[in-house]
Parts: sequence; C-alpha cells; structure tokens
Amino acid sequence: MAMFIRRALSSPRASVFRGIAALQAREFSPAVSPRILSDPSPPLRPPFLGPSDFLRASTRGFAKGKKSRDDSASGSVDVLPDIGPTVKDTAASQMDAAIVALSRELAKLRTGRASAGMLDHIIVETSGVKMALNRLAVVSVLDPKTLSVNPYDPNTVKEIEKAIVSSPLGLNPTVDGDRLIAAIPPLTKEHMQAMCKVVTKSCEDVKQSIRRARQKALDTIKKAGSSLPKDHIKKLEKEVDELTKKFVKSAEDMCKAKEKEITSG
Repeated sequence: MAMFIRRALSSPRASVFRGIAALQAREFSPAVSPRILSDPSPPLRPPFLGPSDFLRASTRGFAKGKKSRDDSASGSVDVLPDIGPTVKDTAASQMDAAIVALSRELAKLRTGRASAGMLDHIIVETSGVKMALNRLAVVSVLDPKTLSVNPYDPNTVKEIEKAIVSSPLGLNPTVDGDRLIAAIPPLTKEHMQAMCKVVTKSCEDVKQSIRRARQKALDTIKKAGSSLPKDHIKKLEKEVDELTKKFVKSAEDMCKAKEKEITSG
C-alpha cells in the first residue's frame, strides 16, 4: 500500500495537483510591508482553480495562440489574379471593332448590284441640320439593279435627292410620288479596278488594326510574366495568336466576297 502511494505521489499528474494546492494555500506575508500590516482588508488570494479547470484553461490558451499563428500565416499568402480572360476579351473586343469598321467601309462601295446599305454613309442637310440618310428614309431593294428610298417626311425628298446625286456613287435617282427610285448603272472596267484597289487597301488597314490589338495583348502578358508560370504564359500567347488568325481570316473573307461582288457586275 505504501509503495502504491509513493508511486502515485511521484507521477507527473500528482506534481500538477501539488502545484495547484500550493498556489491556493499561499497568502501574502505580513512581514513583507508595514502598509499591508495596517491594512484591515483581508489578504488577497488567487482565484481557486480545480485540476480540471486548470487543465481546461491551459488548453484554451494554447488553442488561441495556435489559431492566432495560423491566421497570421494564412494572411501572408498572396493569390495572383488570372489575367487570361481579361487579356483575351480586350483583344477580341478591339479586333471585332476593326471588323465592324471594315464592314461599314465596304458597304459604301458601289457595285453593279443594288444594296440597301450602300446609301447609309450619305449625309443629308435638311432644315440646317446634317443627318445620315438612313435616319431620314428607309432604303430597300426593288430588284438587283434598283433601289427605293422612302423618306419618313415627304417634305425631305428634294434634300435627299440632292445628297444622293452629290455623292461619289454616280447615281441619278428620280422622284416617284413620295419616294425616290435609283437605278444602279453597270460598272465600267476602270471603275471595277478602282473599287478592287479600295477593297485591298481597306483589308490591309483592318489587318493592321487586328495585329496592333494582338501586340497590345502580348505586351500585357509580358508585363505580368514575372508573376505567371511559363507554361501559362505560352498558353495565353498561343490563344491570342489563334484569336488573331481567326479575325484576320474573317477580314480576308469579307474583302474577297466584296471583290467578287464588284467584278461580277
């Protein structure tokens, strides 16, 4: 029995309990200071903590310290943004704008066939205000060689007729009641050649715009290169090049179709 008691007292848990008991039994000594001797208030005692409370408080303090360290460690991790979608969307938007501008330019060129959009660029001055013809009238195709122009306001027929005659299209519309009828004359060989040259130049201009958009995208990728993996950079550059080829081909197809339209009369 004595041996069992000695072993229990020598265990680490018994040492913790003895330390707690000593802490609870200790009081401030009256010999420490005369001021304390004259103080009638009872001596200060530390708060009582049972063994289970002591262990629980110690565990809680350890957990708080660990959580604080984990929070500070997690706060130091930087998440790098993925610039890929932004770069590609910006480049695609700029390239698409170049294609839209090309489409407008090609629509201005007269061919041997009637097209409702061939009058859109004509500016009409009415009542001292300059406006695009397509905001003043509805243009429709009566047949492959004839256009019909129907003004919203019949009083603007003369102004619209004057603007069409003054345009470089070479059209001479006639008044038919409240509308205009414009016959599309056949193109001469010289006129066809001149129009094809304009188409070629427009195609080269838009391809240059597309390539400038590509270069801007590559420059953006290059600036962010230090913060991106090399394989990710190569993938982005490849995607931008594929996007460029797609829009360049679209421009070339549009111009070839326009040249065919011009030469077919």
